[in-house]
Amino acid sequence: MNPEFNPADPFAMFRQLLQSATPPGAQPFLPPMSEEEVDRKIAELKVVETWLTMNLGMLSMQIKTLEMQKAALAALKPKDK
Repeated sequence: MNPEFNPADPFAMFRQLLQSATPPGAQPFLPPMSEEEVDRKIAELKVVETWLTMNLGMLSMQIKTLEMQKAALAALKPKDK
């Protein structure tokens, strides 16, 4: 086990990897991008947005279907007199 391991700091390993992977003075989370790279990233994010929107629609439809099923079961349940 690494002698610098600290269970109270779960991100220490990631911080160490990030520091060793980036040259001094570089911005690790905002690398310089060309216009083509920015356009490609926008297109990728739009695909993800579309996929998430589709999944949200399917989830909403499933919730509504289950609510309708619950209402139907409640309507068919015999009422006590």
